[in-house]
Amino acid sequence: MAGARVTLGLERLRDDPALLRGRRFAVLANQASVTGDLGPAWRALAHAGGELRRVFAPEHGLWGVAQDMEAVGGEVETVLGVAVVSLYGSSAATLAPRREDLQDLDALVIDLPDIGCRYYTFAATMAHAMAACEAAGVEVVVCDRPNPLGGVTLEGGPVEPGCRSFVSELPVPVRHGMTLGELALLLRAERHPGLSLAVLACEGWRREAWWDETGLPWVAPSPNMPALLTATIYPGACLVEATNLSEGRGTTRPFQLIGAPWLDGEALAARLNRLDRPGARFRAARFRPQFGKHAGSVCSGVEWHVTDRGALRPLEVGVHLLAAVRAQHPAEFAWRREAYEFVAGVPAIDLLTGSSWAREAIEGRRRLDEVLAVWRAECEGFAVRRGAYLLDAMP
Repeated sequence: MAGARVTLGLERLRDDPALLRGRRFAVLANQASVTGDLGPAWRALAHAGGELRRVFAPEHGLWGVAQDMEAVGGEVETVLGVAVVSLYGSSAATLAPRREDLQDLDALVIDLPDIGCRYYTFAATMAHAMAACEAAGVEVVVCDRPNPLGGVTLEGGPVEPGCRSFVSELPVPVRHGMTLGELALLLRAERHPGLSLAVLACEGWRREAWWDETGLPWVAPSPNMPALLTATIYPGACLVEATNLSEGRGTTRPFQLIGAPWLDGEALAARLNRLDRPGARFRAARFRPQFGKHAGSVCSGVEWHVTDRGALRPLEVGVHLLAAVRAQHPAEFAWRREAYEFVAGVPAIDLLTGSSWAREAIEGRRRLDEVLAVWRAECEGFAVRRGAYLLDAMP
């Protein structure tokens, strides 16, 4: 890998803490919010000339221990002795900072990892925090990070009003090609014009660069995101959460392995490979999840391999995958019935994709190619809209 390492927004704030000097502040971060030499964000900023009052933590907790949709309580950071306030508890009311946790602050520093996908909840946590800070008169300082999937490719449609949730909070496509700082600028302009916002951009990041081209270490941002490969397929593989299929949680290859005890993996792999989707190949596989769906049972299914990440459109592949499973096993395949990210009464697949269109296409009630064509057209419009917020395009 050639070229100098990207300088993170966190490192810029650490080295020039003028925005924090003499101010009371908190940090919203987790275990993957680290400097290039792996120092935690909250410790890097603790002695930056201001007073660190507390740390806020997103889903999975400060150290990324909790599994998906597992409520997390508060704790105390052991080295600094400051309180850690969870922003992911047992109800939707816990997703935003409480006013009493903001009233003694001048600023909230947000340094969260993201993987460039609307479902991934850390950007939604930022959105809730921005709304709370606007109401409380607290400035938000976003320390930017590269988008691990690059900032070029877009996929997916918009979110219809009835499908808004914690996994569809952002007014962007599923794969949005933006950084967290750029998303913050968009949200401030479109939702929170009264918010005081500062964004510290990365230095040296190219929009077309993937994470492994930045010179930065990969730290798993959540328990089931162990590698860049996982993040690469996540925009499509996450759709499996909305079904009775295992998405590989409880194995060493979450989201790469997909299956169920009743599924014919050999037939599914052949069916998917006949589609010849660019950048994707599937291998018949068997696995036994240790927790999650079908825990303790041997599942037959497929392993998703990436042959060309630049050509891959994972969301489109994911929709084709679910359509193939339903066509192959119409009696066994089912949509998730339980509440999903605090929302009941709306199918999880609709919350993820932003509308009922993908579900209806998978069920054979719409033409899948027409749905994908509409999504591509929507992305063309969004590419124009997002242009005003791209940091590398600003003077």
